[in-house]
Parts: sequence; C-alpha cells; structure tokens
Amino acid sequence: MRIPLLAGNWKMYKTVGEAEALVQGLLKEVGTPKDREVLVCPPFTALYPVGKILAGQAIALGAQDLYPAKEGAFTGAIAPAMLKDVGCTYVIIGHSERRQFFGDTDEVVNRKVKVALENGLKPIMCVGESKPQRDAGMAEAVVLDQIKAGLAGITADQMATIVIAYEPIWAIGTGDTATPADAQAMHCAIRQTLTTLYGSQIAESTRLLYGGSVKPDNVDELMSQPDIDGALVGGASLKVNDFLRIAQFKQL
Repeated sequence: MRIPLLAGNWKMYKTVGEAEALVQGLLKEVGTPKDREVLVCPPFTALYPVGKILAGQAIALGAQDLYPAKEGAFTGAIAPAMLKDVGCTYVIIGHSERRQFFGDTDEVVNRKVKVALENGLKPIMCVGESKPQRDAGMAEAVVLDQIKAGLAGITADQMATIVIAYEPIWAIGTGDTATPADAQAMHCAIRQTLTTLYGSQIAESTRLLYGGSVKPDNVDELMSQPDIDGALVGGASLKVNDFLRIAQFKQL
C-alpha cells in the first residue's frame, strides 16, 4: 500500500523566525497521522532551526535542492551530507524553477538523484510540461522523456526510496490546476512507464505526487484519483490552516 505524502515546498519564502512560527503552528494541529506522511521543505537558512523543532515529531524535513557532489570548491552550493546533518530525510530535485532559472538539465537531475541516494536522502524528482508543449500535444512525451532521463542508471532497489512529482509548469503558482482527470491520466502514464522500466511491483509501490496550485478546495478530488499518492504544495504550504487542510485531505 502506498502511503500518501503531503509535502510543502516553501521556495524562497520565510525568514528563520517566520519558518519556526509556521512549523510550530503546524505541529499544534497536525497530530500523529497514521495513514499519511507530512513533509516541509524550508529554505536552506531555516533548515537547521526547523530541524531542531521537528526532531522526533510527526512532520519530516526536506530540502529544496542539493549539489551533485560529496563536497568541494563549489561556492554557494549545498552538499548532501550537510542536509543530512540538519535532519533532512527528503530532497526535491528537478523542480521546474530549478530547470528554468538555474539550468538544471535532465542529466543534472539524474546526477542529483544519484548523489541523494548515495547519501541516504529520498529524492522527490519533479517532472512536468510547459503550456506550449501541452497545447502542441507533447505533454506525455515530454514528461515520460524526463522520467527516463532522470532515472537513467537507477536500479530497482534504489527506486524503493524515490518519489516522483508531476507538476505541469503552467499550473505552478498560476492558480490554474490540471483537472483531476488530466492529472490522473498523466500519473497513469508515468506508472505505466515505470512498469516498463522496473516491472509492476516497483511501479505499483512508487509514490506519485501531483503539484501545481494544490489548494484546500481541490485536494480532496485530486487525492481521490487512483494513481495520485500525494501533493507537492507551493503557496498553500505557507499558511498553517491551508496546509493543514491539505494534509488532512478526505478521499471522496
């Protein structure tokens, strides 16, 4: 059985004090969920203080990116061991904003997935198409090519800790959301591709998240789709009540 994962990507928001207040607010109400996993991914500056608050609690800690090397002279970069050191268990890799603004190619995404795994971090590998690509009927081909390239050289055993997040670029931060049927269709195609690559057992156990303007008023319908196993949430994860409602989704 796939345990739903509700992950908050805080992007470049929240000072240390604001991050501490947000996570303390979440902890007051989230309880101890038995049938789902809740994760927050603050900016790098807040990882250490937030990690101290979350130690032993019901919310997991993740990072928004890493550099694909153990250590070295890479000014401004963050090593995987540094993330582990402050309590991270997950790391987001290949988010469309990393691809668009920082030049992360499929090859870079693949390297980051591998170094995350080598250092005991669970990758959340993001894929998604642009509006022009969807309008041209290329959405599925683009996404499945990103899947294959991002997972190149990844073994079936390694897939056990990888999460895949489908985030249509045109729905990120725009207020537009793929319809539940559209999101389900893409998730189904992804799972079929994983079946081809790794077999049905691995494909059926891999968690697939949806991201792209997930909000309290659409999470229940999205989470009721058979191949959607969670959400990677942007803006709504910055407000205690909104993210709590998403984390406490009800399947219809």
